[in-house]
Amino acid sequence: QVQLVESGGGLVQPGGSLRLSCVASGSIFSILTMGWYRQAPGKQRELVAVMRSGGSTNYADSVKGRSTISRDNAKNTVYLQVNSLKPEDTAVYYCNLVVITTPSYKRLEVWGQGTLVTVSS
Repeated sequence: QVQLVESGGGLVQPGGSLRLSCVASGSIFSILTMGWYRQAPGKQRELVAVMRSGGSTNYADSVKGRSTISRDNAKNTVYLQVNSLKPEDTAVYYCNLVVITTPSYKRLEVWGQGTLVTVSS
């Protein structure tokens, strides 16, 4: 099994910054993609940012230019830095990994439990 533990959410003032972390553990042979999604109240879950194993990234238009996804391979950790936060960034943020497991070498998609980010004065 693979587990994800997220941290870094909380209450942030508009214009502020935050960094979310997601640590993966368990039977991981390799990580194909690491990403962050978010779901605001009454809305569908949406992609925020994703990083592939080769290092390429994609960002949602809503966060492009003020958000950075990064990873620490040695720690199986993915980070999401978001600057210039806006009230519309308020959401539950979910970590998402697509991995190859060991010893079965099967593809597995895993979600974190979510961390709430509230942007408000």
